[in-house]
Amino acid sequence: MVDEARLGKHDGGLVPETEGWFVVNAREAQWWQSEQAGRYVCFEGKDAARLPDIGVNIHVLEPGEPNCLYHGEDAQEDFLVLSGECLLLVEGQERRLRAWDFVHCPPWTEHIFVGAGEGPCALLMVGARRPGRGIRYPLSELARAHGAGAELETTQPQEAYAGTGSWQRGWRPPGAFLRT
Repeated sequence: MVDEARLGKHDGGLVPETEGWFVVNAREAQWWQSEQAGRYVCFEGKDAARLPDIGVNIHVLEPGEPNCLYHGEDAQEDFLVLSGECLLLVEGQERRLRAWDFVHCPPWTEHIFVGAGEGPCALLMVGARRPGRGIRYPLSELARAHGAGAELETTQPQEAYAGTGSWQRGWRPPGAFLRT
């Protein structure tokens, strides 16, 4: 029998504190925000309460905001636009996406999302996890034109994100955004 995880309130939202199954409403979970990369909720805690096999989050982007830097990883990632519009920059191409568009990225697919349209865009993001994962931040003029490209090609996240600011806890999604 699998026990239910204990949820605790941390810096403005509920976070699992122990292993086990759990249910949490996205509006009540702990959200993170960045001036450069929107807002997201990842549905996990630290150590024992981490999701070991897949990462799952919802990322909310305003028009013009990238979700991170243009990159490719050695693991599969999949995305579903839940609401709004965004641009997908993928393998040097630009694609406009809208609600219910699904994107599959096999390992090493170079990609990034940038908010577009008239308001916020919400993306469900799911990616495989494994120890010692590989990641690459290539140089991309297309991504740089959207404020989403690394300044230098690297395989080190700390180098790619140097000087880009930090993530803060505590953003709350507006009630009208995440309707019941």
